[in-house]
Amino acid sequence: MTSPLGIKNPMSEFIQDAPRLGNQYDDDTLLRSYLRWRLPAKMLAEVEPDLRRLGHRAATDILALGEEAEASPPRHVPYDAWGKRVDRIETSDAWHELDRISATEGIVATAYERAHGVHSRIDQFARLYLFAPSSALYSCPLAMTDGAARFLEVHGDETTRPVFAHLTSRDPRQFWTSGQWMTERTGGSDVGGTSTMARCESGNDYRLYGLKWFTSATTSQVAMTLARIEGAPVGGSGLSVFLITLRDRDGLLRNIRVDRLKDKLGTRALPTAELTLEGTPARLVGGTGEGVRKIATLFNVTRVYNAVAAVAGMRRAIALATDYARHRVAFGKPLIEHPLHVETLAEMGLQFRAAFLLAFRVVELLGKEECGEATESELHLLRFLIPVAKLYTAKRAIALASEVIESFGGAGYVEDTGIPRLLRDAQVLSIWEGTTNVLSLDTLRAMDRVDALGAWTGDVRRRLGAARAADLNPSAERVVSAVQRIEDYATRASRSGKEFQQTGARSFAYAIARTEAATLLIEHAHSSRDRPAIVAAQRWCARHLAPLVEGDELHRADSAHLAESDHQT
Repeated sequence: MTSPLGIKNPMSEFIQDAPRLGNQYDDDTLLRSYLRWRLPAKMLAEVEPDLRRLGHRAATDILALGEEAEASPPRHVPYDAWGKRVDRIETSDAWHELDRISATEGIVATAYERAHGVHSRIDQFARLYLFAPSSALYSCPLAMTDGAARFLEVHGDETTRPVFAHLTSRDPRQFWTSGQWMTERTGGSDVGGTSTMARCESGNDYRLYGLKWFTSATTSQVAMTLARIEGAPVGGSGLSVFLITLRDRDGLLRNIRVDRLKDKLGTRALPTAELTLEGTPARLVGGTGEGVRKIATLFNVTRVYNAVAAVAGMRRAIALATDYARHRVAFGKPLIEHPLHVETLAEMGLQFRAAFLLAFRVVELLGKEECGEATESELHLLRFLIPVAKLYTAKRAIALASEVIESFGGAGYVEDTGIPRLLRDAQVLSIWEGTTNVLSLDTLRAMDRVDALGAWTGDVRRRLGAARAADLNPSAERVVSAVQRIEDYATRASRSGKEFQQTGARSFAYAIARTEAATLLIEHAHSSRDRPAIVAAQRWCARHLAPLVEGDELHRADSAHLAESDHQT
């Protein structure tokens, strides 16, 4: 570089190029390979143009809107200029545009149109997967909207059909989103501790009184919530499910006070509030009582969303890290040419492949269940694998986001690069829709009610038997050994009591997740026969798939010593 006088400038400035995104469908070889594997050719030909177009938008206008929404977080306006309580939550124009795009792209509607039968959920979640990482977490209100739609489809009646139509519309003028108001100070993950009370006015019309401590998507038109009808027993069986229409014809909240917006680690564009219900009108849906059991219809959907959003975030992080590695020069050559950096990227790619296939496994089962084509065994598998897929993908997404930040060096720690947001937004994934421990225990409950473990082990062995190939047989044998280890452990745990089972519940759920992912990797490699898929299956299965915790009395006592070591004298 020279000055206008022709003098060479010894202080010429180097500017590092930012990572760039291409078409997020065309660049995603795993997504395209998976869709070729799981969808009928005719259907893929029909949906692929939409996915390719959405993949382009995810790297252009939707991405720009997401960044704009993130830069303009929601604002709570409690009073108008004259002192009247209005509790208005203002969001950016970009946030409203993301709402319109989600409707026109059919992110929710595709699932309920069921144009492709049992495969419709794959189409829909592929759209969500492309949309979510660019959307400033608009995927959150969509998750709750889809969950509410499914709940109303199963448990609703004539009075709730208009709401269902709004929730599943492609028309931005008609499309509604739904909140999901479960968390309270007394409840949290233990929704059985819900203290909101419901007083009957007439028939199925009630008034709700209580505080909802953490409510996302508070700009939605409706919300689903749990409350205890006066006189109902304590615990989850005494709760009922209610539908709230938030605003009156003038756009004012109906006996709902917004106490404050939450100041969160991440998901900053998403309006999340603490609310007080002061006689809020609500509609009882699905009859009285057994609300926790009934609301599982909604949670099944939102937990699948969580899993797919997790793997979508993993894919986005890897795309950015890989592009950066191609252009960032260190020690005389691009990062992508350094063997250790390649090894780091490869490990992240392997974790992503396993998590992706696990998430879309439950998508497939959900599609079958909703179309009435799931066998009894597949229904047990769905109930068993949803909490496993949700908890595992969430934890992997957090770990991978942290690794990606490190791969950018100092730039990864600087907010205005956008890279730290990958980790801030990922962190909520292990909290939303049930923490890791809560879902680990939920996995045990799935085994208590039916022989879900037997359904799963039989399913894995059958699938491995159909995916035999010389280069995959050693991997399949390791998976079979892991399945046997899991079976033996479950038998031992059931004989050793609840405390033994609960102590090892997290390691047990992880073992199920890793072993199911191993089976899927083998199946995918057997189908595609491409080198990356084969290597992925071999490397994943070479690991210890099922390390399990022997939660006997001595182990629990030692854990108590470690947990309390800071308070011992």
